[in-house]
Order: sequence, then C-alpha cells, then structure tokens
Amino acid sequence: MPTALPFLTCLIFVAASATGISADESRQAAKPARKPNPAMAKVEDVPGLPRVLLIGDSISIGYTVPVRELLNGKANVHRPLTNCGPTSKGVAEIDAWLGDSKWDVIHFNFGLHDLKFIGPGGKNLADPTAGDSHQQVPPKAYEANLRKIASRLKKTEAKLIWRTTTPVPKGAKGRVVGDSARYNEIAKKVMNENGIAIDDQYAFAINRLDRIQRHSDVHFTPEGSKQLAEQAVVAINAALN
Repeated sequence: MPTALPFLTCLIFVAASATGISADESRQAAKPARKPNPAMAKVEDVPGLPRVLLIGDSISIGYTVPVRELLNGKANVHRPLTNCGPTSKGVAEIDAWLGDSKWDVIHFNFGLHDLKFIGPGGKNLADPTAGDSHQQVPPKAYEANLRKIASRLKKTEAKLIWRTTTPVPKGAKGRVVGDSARYNEIAKKVMNENGIAIDDQYAFAINRLDRIQRHSDVHFTPEGSKQLAEQAVVAINAALN
C-alpha cells in the first residue's frame, strides 16, 4: 500500500513556501510545545512566611514541587530557574541565584555533575575507563569550589543545610559506583569546618534505591522524589524552628 507521507511532506512544503517559512521551521512549529516544568514556576511570596532557597541539579528539580507542597502555608520555597549543575557553575552563578532577597534557609547540593566523566570535545557522560575522559570537576577542585560557595552562602546569614549527594547505581552511564561516597566525604569535611548542618540524603537513599531510583539511572521515580522531599523537609523544618 503506498504511503501518504510523501504527499503530507509536499503539503507542508507548499504551505510553508506560501507563508515564507521554511519546511524545517514548519515541522518544528507542528510539534506540540513541551509543558513547562512546574519546579521552574515563578513563586509569589506569601507575606510573613520565611523564605527557603533550594539549590541543586536535576535531583533537586525532582523534589522541588513536593517540598513546596509539604511546606505550603509554612514557607515560600524558591529555586534557581536552572539545573545548578557542578560546583564550577555554582561558583560562577551563586550571586545571581541569591539575588538581593533575604533568605531564611538555604538547602544546597552539588556532586553528581562534578563526578561525572567528560570526553574529548566536552562529550557528556563519557566512558570512565577511557584514557581520554576525566571527571568534570576532580576532587581537589570540588573541595576548593565548595569552600568558595560555602563562604558566599554564609554571608547571607541564612541557616544553611548541605544535602549529601545520592548514590550512583550500577549501570549508570558516565559515572562510577562509589564516587558519590568519596565526594560526600570531601563535602562533609568542608561543611563541618564551616558549621553547616548536613542533610544526609545519601544515607537516606542508599538502602532503598531499588524502590525509589530508576534502573541504571541516577534519577528517581516520582515516588522517590517525593520521599527525598519528605527527608529534605525534616531538615528544613528543623532549621525554621
């Protein structure tokens, strides 16, 4: 049976030509728009409530909305409108993320992007065993960057909470099992020296990964993100109280 695809393609091309739009642009316009991530929604502060800032990568993006729901009526919960990535990005952008606003609690994490492997030409999630790949932010640079970030955050006079990095599961591309624990030890040393509270997300997650984390993936299921949010709220409430 002949396919209708060439005919449809022709129609797209003719319609695009008539409007002065290229066929590629027309195809792009025909794609359904991606729904905005609710974690990135603008937060309108409720006057009188404390202000909480969540800083972190896609793991934190996953638990942002559940944290907001759990703290509804208790705190205004914000986050930078981006994946905060590695500590190198944090050092470069922390001032912009903090803005001119007053923060009561800042709950922050960096790690999974620091320890991931990069290949030639900036290839993301490269093979850790390849001779030409390297960790995006090696341990010594990670420690130096964390010290800079911690120093800057302390100037806000907010109550600070460091959240340890979640485990890397077997089969996760571009990362090595056990590196989270290694980077967490570095972070714990920095936080203890700076008197910063620690929310041990790693310890919370390690024994339930098969139930809350995606298979061979550092990311979490919706239920897993909800549980990480519940753990975060315990730490945040302790700081607020």
